[in-house]
Amino acid sequence: MLAVGGENLIDLVSGSPTGNGLPTYVANPGGAPFNAAMAAGRQGHDVAYMTPISSDALGDLLADRLVESGVTITAPRVSQPTSLAVVSLGAEGVPGYAFHRNGTAERQVTRDQLDSWLPPATNILHVGGLALIDGPDADAWEGCFADCKARGLLTAMDPNVRPVLIPERDPYVARLKRMMQQVDIFKLSDEDLLWLYPDRSLEQALADCRADCGAALFVLTMGPDGAHGFAGAVEMRVPSAPVAQMVDTVGAGDTFMASILAWVIETGRTGRAALEDISSDDLRTVLQRAALAAAINCGRQGCNPPTRAELGIQD
Repeated sequence: MLAVGGENLIDLVSGSPTGNGLPTYVANPGGAPFNAAMAAGRQGHDVAYMTPISSDALGDLLADRLVESGVTITAPRVSQPTSLAVVSLGAEGVPGYAFHRNGTAERQVTRDQLDSWLPPATNILHVGGLALIDGPDADAWEGCFADCKARGLLTAMDPNVRPVLIPERDPYVARLKRMMQQVDIFKLSDEDLLWLYPDRSLEQALADCRADCGAALFVLTMGPDGAHGFAGAVEMRVPSAPVAQMVDTVGAGDTFMASILAWVIETGRTGRAALEDISSDDLRTVLQRAALAAAINCGRQGCNPPTRAELGIQD
């Protein structure tokens, strides 16, 4: 089973203006780990989402979307409000974000609670996103991550950096680097990479990041320039998959990450040694699958990942 932890929120996504020029917004369930859980569930896997969801009306939207995608919610519903992200789409559908999440439902976690919400059948824990920025909730997620690693579970992380929300850079980067030493599957975007390793070329930033990271499977996504993967001694680059009609990129990276995790489960690579033994053909296969899933998502509004059937995967 894949267990996923991290924020859930509502993306208020800008749409076409009204007749009087005022913007309109569509409410879409979101949050990077939430999206990843949904995407993995749609690919037919047992997924547990272990972050609290609000009992308000927006929380109902979030919970319903997970359940419809086949995801089990293991954390309780709570009375605190749902986090919000106001998403303004710029050129070529690239989103800009403003977040509202102080005291919200998804931050109501403690270390002991996370232990109780982690299903016994879990063999991969995936965390990331806003939940790792700061506060007691970030400490709780880091502790859970370290404990799962010590117990022999596979650990996965996608930092999904949002600089606008990071009050202090140094403690946040230090947390990520501690967790990078304990991660087995690590994915980040080129934008994440250059923010974490500034004032250097992409190539040097990548080399420095890999030196700091203990991942057996390491993937850098580069938007329209494809993806660059590393597993053991194997290295592979794949192009992005074509998008028939670009709508927006919301959730594309989360869908990419979920597709990697789904492939790991399907192929029985839920141990570290199996990840380190991936062949070049295997690495190409998983990256191409993830790129296709992300491209399908980009052709839809908000995060709306493809199902297993839409990816053409045969059982």
